[in-house]
Parts: sequence; structure tokens; C-alpha cells
Amino acid sequence: MRILVTGGGGFIGSHLTEFFLNRGEEVIVVDDFSTGSRRNLEHLESNPKLRVICSDLGKTACVQEACHGVDAVYHLAAAVGVALIAKQPTQTIHRNIYPTQLLLDELRRHHLAGKPIPLFLASTSEVYGKNPKPIWNESDDLVFGPTTKPRWSYGASKAIDEFLCMACVREHQMQIVVGRFFNVVGPRQTGAYGMVLPRFVEAAMQNKPLMVHDDGQQTRCFAHVNDVVYAVTQLMQKPNCFGHIYNIGSDSPVSILDVAKQVISIVNPNASIQFQSYSEAYDDDFEDIRRRVPDLSRLKKAIDYSPSYHLTDIIRDVWKDKQRAMG
Repeated sequence: MRILVTGGGGFIGSHLTEFFLNRGEEVIVVDDFSTGSRRNLEHLESNPKLRVICSDLGKTACVQEACHGVDAVYHLAAAVGVALIAKQPTQTIHRNIYPTQLLLDELRRHHLAGKPIPLFLASTSEVYGKNPKPIWNESDDLVFGPTTKPRWSYGASKAIDEFLCMACVREHQMQIVVGRFFNVVGPRQTGAYGMVLPRFVEAAMQNKPLMVHDDGQQTRCFAHVNDVVYAVTQLMQKPNCFGHIYNIGSDSPVSILDVAKQVISIVNPNASIQFQSYSEAYDDDFEDIRRRVPDLSRLKKAIDYSPSYHLTDIIRDVWKDKQRAMG
């Protein structure tokens, strides 16, 4: 098979690219490396079955070239990270919506010509916004904050991506799976854009305080990227999954403060914790989500899925990766 991975130079995209190459598939990666990194693909570049197109996906010619002759598309290219979203909401909206629209237009053209190409859209738990339910399932309402707060532009723009995909399913019966990722972590993830676990590990390794925002009682579920790649690829192999949306991640909640404590116990027992307000970390009108826990029952019904990595395993994997990167 020939697989297209958009955003293949990013954290999750590079792992997906590696998975397909290890399986013997041809892979085309499209990435402008604005937030991804060529280093994520360095160990794969000698593989003759990998082709990398360094380009902005918001160009029609690029999309047409990338989709030519492919058997499946995994669309992971998007704005990334809370820090970037808070600082650059215009770029967030543009990078999330317009390339998806171009990609769907091209895939629809192939579909109507009798050559359907299955698509996986990487969405996010951010689409739930600040829904007050303790556990979120795929049929829950999306509850966004006001448009004056740029935080919500990410979730709203990814929700538009989902609406576009579901419209293609409804109007043309296109083969699309949407996956909402919940705090995916693992090797190659950077803390540069606000990702909390690599940020904690990097701070502990440098003997710097681990900066915990607010009171640290925010609840998250962390999933290893290998578990997520498994779920994504399994969903795309099952035709009855087309046209549906799935939460993808772990359903084992932990507070951010407890994550910081576990990082310290594993990486550097001498490291300390420092609390920081959201206004200091981002801006005065930043809003956070206190609890983010997925209902995985739809995913587990669709495929044989059970997260195989515990948080301690994930922390050790991230730590080892950072050690390798430092030489």
C-alpha cells in the first residue's frame, strides 16, 4: 500500500510513519516542519519507501500531488499545543480548517471518480470544550467559551474539521474515521508548545522547578503514542468504523500535580515543584479545562483495545528519549 501521512514530521505523525514503514508500506509525508521536526524522521530517511514533501498543506497543487496514487490518508497536520494556540489564534484557525477542506475536496474528487481513498482525521478532546460532564462520550454536546478567549479557537476549528468530514460521509458516503485524541504522550514529543509531560521531564533533567499551572488539580488521562497508533490503524482496517467518531487515549485519570510528583520520583528526586498562574503562563484571559476523561466504550467495542502503557512506563520512555537526544 501507499500511505499519505500529513504532519508526518510531528510527534504522532512520525510514529505513524514509522509503523507503516516497518510494515513494508510506502509512505508519503507532507509537512512544512513549522512545529514538527526533521529529526523525528532522521532514522527513517534511508528507507527507500519513504518520500518527504516539505510543503504547506494549504496549497492545492501540493494536496493533489500528495494524494496521487495513495491507498489511504492519515491527516494529522494541524496547529499544535496550548501555548501556540494562545499566542497565534489566527494561525490556529487557518492551519486547522483550510488544509482539511482542500484535502477533502481532493478525496471527494477521487471518490466520485470511483476510486475511494479512506481518510483518518486526527481530532482532539478539545472539541468538547468545557462540557461539565465528568466523562465524555462521542455524542456529548460541545461547550465552548466566548470568542474573546483564543483558547477555544482550537477546539472550535477542529470541530469544523469534524463537521466537514461528517458532511462528506452524509452527502457522498466517503470512507472517513475521526479520532479524538486525549493527551497523547511519548518519545519525540516536545515541551516547546506547552505539552505538560515532556515539559516536566525536561525541567527535572535540568534540575529546574517543575512549573505546575494553577493548583495542579486538573485531571487528565495520558496515553502512550504506541497505543494510539495501534488504535488508529486498527480502526482504519474495519469498514464498519467508517463514518464514526472515536475517543482515543487512556481512561485512567490523574491530576497534573501527581504527574509532576511521579516525574520527580523517577527522573530526579531532588527536583522541586513551583506553582504558576495561568496569566503568568499564558495570558490574563486564559481558561482551562479542569477534567478531561474519555469514555472509551465505543472504541473498545469497535476494536480490541486496552492501553498497555501505564503512566510510569510513559515517563520512563520520555526520559530515555530525552537522554538520547542530549547524547
